Amino acid sequence: MKKRMKLKGKKKHFLSFKKILILMIFILSFVLTVKLLAKFSLPDTSDDFMRYLLENENVFVKNKKTNFSYFHDAMMHVIDFDLHNPLSILNQNYKGLTSSDSKKEKKEEKTVKVENPYPEKKRTLPTIYLYNTHQTEDYRATSFLEYSVNPNVLMVSYILQEQLEKKGYQVLVEEGSVGEQREALGLNYAGSYEVTKTMMTKAKETYPSLTYFIDLHRDSIAYDKTTLNINNTTYARILFIVGLENKAYQANLDFTSQIDSLLNQKLNGISKGIYKKEGAGVNGVYNQDFSPRTILIEMGGNENTIDEVYRSTILLGDVLDEVMKSEEERNRSLNS
Repeated sequence: MKKRMKLKGKKKHFLSFKKILILMIFILSFVLTVKLLAKFSLPDTSDDFMRYLLENENVFVKNKKTNFSYFHDAMMHVIDFDLHNPLSILNQNYKGLTSSDSKKEKKEEKTVKVENPYPEKKRTLPTIYLYNTHQTEDYRATSFLEYSVNPNVLMVSYILQEQLEKKGYQVLVEEGSVGEQREALGLNYAGSYEVTKTMMTKAKETYPSLTYFIDLHRDSIAYDKTTLNINNTTYARILFIVGLENKAYQANLDFTSQIDSLLNQKLNGISKGIYKKEGAGVNGVYNQDFSPRTILIEMGGNENTIDEVYRSTILLGDVLDEVMKSEEERNRSLNS
């Protein structure tokens, strides 16, 4: 009997040791994984843009949470990751992995204000204004959720800005919160267009050089309706909206038609065409009375991934470049 109890005690002790060993292996594996990942540089990103998304989705930032569990405290200590500043995970200089010089440099960097990746001096004379009347329209969840980020239409604005600036244009992206301003004015969701009209007006007053105003949205219909598959590569399909209740809609329609036609010439089926809207229950204007070069574009739908939208946005940037340069040449010919 004593022998049996002794064996049972040894077995229980062995199981406890085994659990501790497994836990140690897990923690060691986690730390080694972090060290391995730290050797690779993450691509440059817009800190301001990432911060905007994180502040709207991260529970620790959004709710100003200050009390963390022992696990959170331990992990923040091990990998130097501050839950109040989720962007710190995008920095490869994790605690204990860099030289003393790197640590000193990192400490000094904390006192430097994060600057916009597209500084003001670069857009002294912007000609293109990108905005999102419905800033919270998002896409299918992907690996971005690891950073508590849901990719949305604001991300598309930044992608398109990057593509157009590569081609030599000066582009201004609206970074003000439509939702906050709408709430401050006591407007409902439909009042978002009233808010963006005010934003457009202010931007035009600040930068009279602005000529093209592009409102980027996304659709909310089935995946097969918003996706194009070409040679096993998927693209988010593009749809244009033109409001017929704008008295001068024809100029917007003609400009939009050029973009729509050229898109399908480059990749047949990528554009679903132009949806002309008027009547009861719809906006019917969509701020297109602001200028003859104000267009509304729906990039894919809520079931598309940001990768699919990215491919389509690259193509859209090429087409916009061709159409705008064609207009510039035509205007020069008329004025010469």
